[in-house]
Amino acid sequence: MSQLSNLRIILVEPAGALNVGSVARVMKNMGLQNLVLVNPQCDRNSSEARQMAVHGIDVLEKAIQVDSLPEALQGCHRAIATTSYSRTLPASLENPRVALPWLLEENITSALIFGAEDRGLSNVELNYAQRFVGIPANPEYSSLNLAQAVAICAYELYQSQQKNLNCGQQSQSFETNAATLDALESYYQHLETILLQIGYLYPHTAAARMEKFRSLYNRANLSREELAMLRGILGQIKWILTLIPDTERPSEDS
Repeated sequence: MSQLSNLRIILVEPAGALNVGSVARVMKNMGLQNLVLVNPQCDRNSSEARQMAVHGIDVLEKAIQVDSLPEALQGCHRAIATTSYSRTLPASLENPRVALPWLLEENITSALIFGAEDRGLSNVELNYAQRFVGIPANPEYSSLNLAQAVAICAYELYQSQQKNLNCGQQSQSFETNAATLDALESYYQHLETILLQIGYLYPHTAAARMEKFRSLYNRANLSREELAMLRGILGQIKWILTLIPDTERPSEDS
């Protein structure tokens, strides 16, 4: 089985049918087959999209359409997001050639995320990824067309797979017991709720603090058992909170 067969290309709110069709074509060129469209602002079945897809019509036709990025990532173990700017988080912006092979390990479902043509990915959307890549380009005009960005990354993924095959190398087998991204996302929501309740987080700073927690857990590569243990701790804290009178709980002003 191809190392690319379990890799999803996710387009968040793509606006142009021509771009979506072009993405389907280059995916076919590079051996990619799983296209996911998050709340698309165009019709993937339009004549424009089909015209640009050429022999990638099958990729276009079987593309999955979902309402949100978390839904697109369900079942994934790893995700990389593309962005044109560096973030303030500890996770650094990486070169695609360095980072993208990380998505190709065996026994893994992974995703490469691209933002809308006019805005890219928001900070909230970037938070769903574990690593971030930026395509090096002329600083005087570094903004790439969506389909061009997908083409460059798809090429790097294909070359990485071919290098392994030509050298007779197998990708490292991934621990199938690893926690999925949707399970982690559920944990983050649970953690934020509890930390707000005990007064560690405050509503106006919660988002920034939770970004740091996400970065920490992304580096930990948690297994399902480890995640279940952490969820159990939160459950116990929630139970303890029910025993504490409201008047004795931490307030936002304390």
